[in-house]
Amino acid sequence: MTKPLKISEEAAVQMPMKTVASLIAMIAVGTWAYFGIHEKLNQHSTKIELMTKDVEQNSEFRIKYPRGELGQSSGEAELFMLVEHMSGLIESMDEELKGMRNNKINIDFLKEQVSKLQVDVEKLIRNGNGAH
Repeated sequence: MTKPLKISEEAAVQMPMKTVASLIAMIAVGTWAYFGIHEKLNQHSTKIELMTKDVEQNSEFRIKYPRGELGQSSGEAELFMLVEHMSGLIESMDEELKGMRNNKINIDFLKEQVSKLQVDVEKLIRNGNGAH
């Protein structure tokens, strides 16, 4: 049977300095690599959380905005006010146009009357009834 290896606190170990330096360097590189990877994972985790929040807000906006559940932006409110104003202007112009429909008939009638008056005045002048 083999005896188990017994190491006490007073046991001395001799190693070349080159080996000790390389062990320290390997431990330092390993520690640096571990913390670098850990930091990258934290950065990616943070980005994913921010992206998830943005996607959720976008989905909420995409669904609720067309339904009118989010209200109006100031630009939309201004556009609606302009549309209402223009609608009022168009209505007043329409009323004015409706009132002007009969003007052509009246103008044609008045032209006929003026022509008749001119003819009558010329007849009166020729007949001497209008001369003093």
